Amino acid sequence: MLAYEFYRRDERGKNHFIWIMPERRKHPERITQESIINWGRKAVVDNEEVKDIFFIRVEIDEAQIESRGLIPLSELRKKLKK
Repeated sequence: MLAYEFYRRDERGKNHFIWIMPERRKHPERITQESIINWGRKAVVDNEEVKDIFFIRVEIDEAQIESRGLIPLSELRKKLKK
């Protein structure tokens, strides 16, 4: 399964893992770097600390989902609001 690990870079240049999101779009022509970053920004729109984000494309299997931090977007938003 194709997924994206999102990270944020703090003011000191240190990278921090945020979350992993699976790619679910059925039309590959819609998948661009810009669309992935926009998707990531929408996920953290309520969190002002997350401004400088980037992603790494990864392949994961079903067994890795929980251990790699893959969570539904609704759960991620709840965590970021705390």
